[in-house]
Amino acid sequence: MTIPVLIEPLDGTGFRATGGEPFSLSAEGETRDGALARLRALIEARMAAGAEIVPLDLPASDHPWAALAGWLKGDPLLGDWEGAMADYRRSIDEDDSIL
Repeated sequence: MTIPVLIEPLDGTGFRATGGEPFSLSAEGETRDGALARLRALIEARMAAGAEIVPLDLPASDHPWAALAGWLKGDPLLGDWEGAMADYRRSIDEDDSIL
């Protein structure tokens, strides 16, 4: 398993390695490797105590607005509207008085 770890230098005292969820843990050491080793030990201790990481698959759900997608397809006014929007945007882009 690979997890992202943030390593930060501390004010002249070494480094801090911090893992994100589900491991809200942080460890410090004199070197980067020392901080990582301590963080690894903390995570391994939690795992040895019975903690485990498992994937959880959730069923996909439709977006509440998905039923509305494409409802204007084939509408004869849609092309005119898109053209008018494009003309308006072009006029705004070309107008030097508008910042």
